[in-house]
Amino acid sequence: MKKKVRVFTTPVIAGKFKGKKIAIPAVKSTRSSKAILRESLFNTLQFDIVGKNFVEVFAGSGSVAIEAVSRGAEHAWCIEKNREVYGILKENVRQITPGKITAVAGDSFEEFAGVYAEALLAGKGIYFYLDPPFSIREGMEEIYEKTMSLMERINPELCEMVIIEHMTSLDIPKHVGSLEFFRKKRFGKSSLSYYRPVRSHEK
Repeated sequence: MKKKVRVFTTPVIAGKFKGKKIAIPAVKSTRSSKAILRESLFNTLQFDIVGKNFVEVFAGSGSVAIEAVSRGAEHAWCIEKNREVYGILKENVRQITPGKITAVAGDSFEEFAGVYAEALLAGKGIYFYLDPPFSIREGMEEIYEKTMSLMERINPELCEMVIIEHMTSLDIPKHVGSLEFFRKKRFGKSSLSYYRPVRSHEK
């Protein structure tokens, strides 16, 4: 008999769905962005995300995308590889944000191109949030290099901002493709680094 994934809950911090419970899976292959990180992120973005689109890569439970939609984002996409976690993600979307989030099952590096193309077709500004597993985990030694390669595929067109959650000890490059680093906030072992697109007239 397959062991059921244990879950705990965390509330949506603010917005339309404030207080609603997000189910969080307690599995080693994923982790939830702590409430303090989510709150800091959206204190930075504030009302800029209203009417924009949001892509959460390595989504887990979808807590960041759900918070974005709660605060006024038009639509969000979530990519999650772990099938059990994906089931929890789908249930969170069904219960909290039906019709506002597209959940995609699969490897983020393989599914990103399709999700990105769909988000571009929507014709609205896009925020990207990437939270890859920490590279200290077995089999994840090259995860950050692969994540930076993925970020290089993001063109300035319709890109509003790219945020990556990562180990604080990671040496983040100042430029990744058409993106430039402009802010880092530390939360113990985790940090949020912010990138903005460099458009041709700004170079």
